Order: sequence, then C-alpha cells, then structure tokens
Amino acid sequence: MMIVAQRIQGTEDLYGDNMRAWNFALTCAAELFNTHAFDMIETPALEQVDTFVHGIGESSDVVRKEMFRVFSGALLENLLSSQSEQHLKPKQRMALRPEGTAGVVRAVVEHNLIPQGASPLKVWYGEAMFRGERPQKGRLRQFHQIGCEWLGADDPCADAECIMMLMEFYTRMGFEPNQLVLHINSMGDQACRPAYRESVRAFIKDHQDQMCPDCLERATINPLRAFDCKNEHCHEIMSDAPLAKDNLCAECKTHYERVKAFLDEAHVAYVEDPTLVRGLDYYTRTVFEIECPQAHVGSIGGGGRYDGLVELEGGRPTCGLGWALGFERMILALQTFGTQPWKTTPACVYVAFTSDAERMYAFNVCAQLRQAGIRTESNYQGRSLKSQFKQADKLGARLCVVIGEHETQNQSVTVRDMQTHEQTEIQLTNLVSQLTAKL
Repeated sequence: MMIVAQRIQGTEDLYGDNMRAWNFALTCAAELFNTHAFDMIETPALEQVDTFVHGIGESSDVVRKEMFRVFSGALLENLLSSQSEQHLKPKQRMALRPEGTAGVVRAVVEHNLIPQGASPLKVWYGEAMFRGERPQKGRLRQFHQIGCEWLGADDPCADAECIMMLMEFYTRMGFEPNQLVLHINSMGDQACRPAYRESVRAFIKDHQDQMCPDCLERATINPLRAFDCKNEHCHEIMSDAPLAKDNLCAECKTHYERVKAFLDEAHVAYVEDPTLVRGLDYYTRTVFEIECPQAHVGSIGGGGRYDGLVELEGGRPTCGLGWALGFERMILALQTFGTQPWKTTPACVYVAFTSDAERMYAFNVCAQLRQAGIRTESNYQGRSLKSQFKQADKLGARLCVVIGEHETQNQSVTVRDMQTHEQTEIQLTNLVSQLTAKL
C-alpha cells in the first residue's frame, strides 16, 4: 500500500494568499524598520540548548515543556543506550529556536557586535520558530515571528519608541487603533525584584493547597511566572498577590513613569496591567503586550526590556529591549475584520499565440516583458486561443498580448483589455512603455 506523505500536525505550508501575506508583512517590516535605522539579521534555527536556558529561563514553559531538542541519528542511538545526556558536550546539546531574542543576543556576544563605547545595535528579523505546542487555532509547532532587538540603549524614550514602532506596524498591516489594546507594566530590576519575588513566593506558599502543581513548582524556580498560569483558579487566586508596581525601587518607578510620559506625548493609548509578566524569564522593567479582543486569539505580540540577558549569555553588562509578534495569530486577527491588504493581485500580462509557428516570437516577447519587471504568464500546454483567453481570466490578467501570423510579420502585437475586450495593435519597439502606462 502506498503511503501518502503528509505535513506534521501543527505545521502549515505557506503558499498562495498565506505566502502573499507573509511577504506583505516582511515588506511592511523592512520599510518601517528602515525608518528607525534597524538592520536585518538572521540567526541559525539550530542553537545550543544553553543559549535558550540561559536567556529564557528554566522556569518558563518554553524551556520546560515546548522546546524541540535535536539529535543526530548516531547521537540519539548513543543516548538511548546510555539513558543520559550528562556526558554530552554543550555543542552536542541542540534545540530548534523557540523565540528570536536569545539567538540574537548570542550572536551579539559571539561576534562582539557592540564594542566598548560603540553606538547601540538595532536589528530585526522575520523567521520561523518552533515549539512543542498542542496544535490549535493560533498555536502551531512551526510558526513565524517578526521582531526587533535594540541593545545598548537605557533611555526610557527607547522603550516608548519600541512600543510605538510595534503599534505602527499593526497600522501598516491594516488594523484600526480601536481594534487593539496595548497592556504595559514594569517588572522591576535586580535591585527591587528579588524582594518582590520572595513576597510572591510567600503568597503562593500561603495558598499552596489551592494552586496547581505547576505553580507550586514555579514558586521554587520563579514565582512571578504564576501570574501567567493558564489555570483559571490559579489566575483568580493570583489576583490578590502582591503587585510589582507597589514594590518598585525609585529608579524603576522613575523609568516607568518616563516611559508612560513619552507614550502620552505621542498619544499612544495603553492600559496598565500590574499582573503582566510575559512568558520568558529574561524581562526586566518595561514589559508590554498587544491583544485584539474581538479576535479571541490571545496576545498577538509583545516584548520588553532584558537588561541582564547579554551578561547571562557571557557578554559585558549591556541593556536591551525588543519585541516580537506572531504572524499567524496576527493574520487570524486581521481576518476577523475582513482586512487582507495582501490579497491585491499584482498586475499581470498574458502572452497568447495562435500556433506553434509563433512560439519563438511569443518566447521573446515574454522575455522582454519580464526583463522590464512586468509579471507575465503564457501558454505552455498547447491550448487553443480560446482556452488561452480563459486561462488569462483565471490568472487575473489585466491585459492579454495576442500574437498571430500578422503580428509576427509586422513586428507587432495585439493588446487585448481583458475587462473591456478592446484591442489595440502596438509595435514591438513600443510594447514595454505602452503596457507599463496601461498597467
């Protein structure tokens, strides 16, 4: 029996409208990031496990439950026989990237991209990420993120500009401002967060008989992660837990107030959410998240500061901040409102010919049009002229270039408007200029 190859559950093929949407998003990102002086970066999809453990944190669900581990066939056989990976070298312990920041920071440290005294580094990416999610609407095992990282800038203005850049991106993708809700919070820093963590840990222990096993484990590793628990009962209990905003040191309070002042100056609407902690352990001070309530797909993007992450990855103490958005969730949210700007079909020209005698002439016309940057299709299946017109209609061609014996002899073509059916004979030497004007 023949086995039919199928994609893995939780993955999708990007083609047609989905690919057009991804390319549209990348184009919007490239244009926006360029105005803010960000350069593009691409890091390997495969990294050492420690890159993510150091950065994301052992207490995060990403590391504990969702990160795909990767082993070569020979190495896997060795592991199965030894039933342990303790003997493996760091370079043999690999994982597919579950998010973009840790890999970028690793690259910054490895290549010394911010030498002593250098200007801040600004980079952005659009890449596939991988997590062992339970496949459902808006949650895939291979998904795509667009994000940015800004390292070396400690000014609260940078926080505000990062947030403004994310909101502007959504506008360029087709969202209306009233369709999105921006949540912000401050998680404090190394000066004030340790004491706050202890107060939350004590709160969880006082309610341990009502908390889920995951939250009890988080109480030991990182109690702040309990705010992000998906268990409704835990979420209700944590609503009474101590809040970060009441435990910030003077410097963190000032930083947070300045961020809000810049957002107010730019007329960016936001909601202060004192329970917002984000899902990764590296965040400090400013954190933010964007939701589209009417879409019911959860958060569609977010980010914040990670002022200690470069040091955790082995570099000099360097502040940083950034954000990432989930492409698939964003598209689902846009479709809620029927907004799909990427569906605009590029202007297309179809080159038709009456018989094989005109094949070489049509071949040269196609080459000329494509060299001029005009999207061009033709007949490669021996179709009749009537069938070629039908194919041109299906492809959404605006114009059809028709070639017969008369056109070949006169070094011309007949251009047919596929909407009005009007036909005009054009000399070959004027074809590109006249078609460009018509398109």
